[in-house]
Amino acid sequence: MYRLSIPDPSLVLLIGPSGAGKSTFASRHFRPTEIISSDRCRALIVDDESDQSVSGEAFSILRHIARERLRRSRLTVIDATSLQYRSRRPLLRMARSVRVPTVAIVFNLGRDTYFANNLARLDRQIPAAAIEKQLAEFETAHARLAREGYANIYELDATTLNEAVIELTPHHDLLLSTA
Repeated sequence: MYRLSIPDPSLVLLIGPSGAGKSTFASRHFRPTEIISSDRCRALIVDDESDQSVSGEAFSILRHIARERLRRSRLTVIDATSLQYRSRRPLLRMARSVRVPTVAIVFNLGRDTYFANNLARLDRQIPAAAIEKQLAEFETAHARLAREGYANIYELDATTLNEAVIELTPHHDLLLSTA
């Protein structure tokens, strides 16, 4: 068993390329109301999770929901690739502003796994070139996470992904913002 101690409340960022199994992991370990999915936010706008033309609007919705949940001391899980610092930074700042810890769960499953999982998708497949780009971004993100101020960083590989157990622990040191 691979135990992941998650403060409750906290902001949890799932970090990894497409095909890493982030959404499946989230649905196994967190309540649906705790998960904010960038794909779901796209679908809310144009009924299509894969329509990248509305990504800006989708992430605006994602950040709004995250802000409101964190202000109310609710566990908040971001289901997005979170590969670029510019996408993580506003979320990290948001959590800090309400004194809620942030946890990173990194999906380091290996190149072959991402491509195999992508091919096995029944609903939609990501273009191989997009996954190649995400792999380069993943390396950059992975190298800098330790400097971003997470309360915990957990790394899942092919073995620990299936052995992971989430343990929610109370986070008592809260001073909620009223803004």
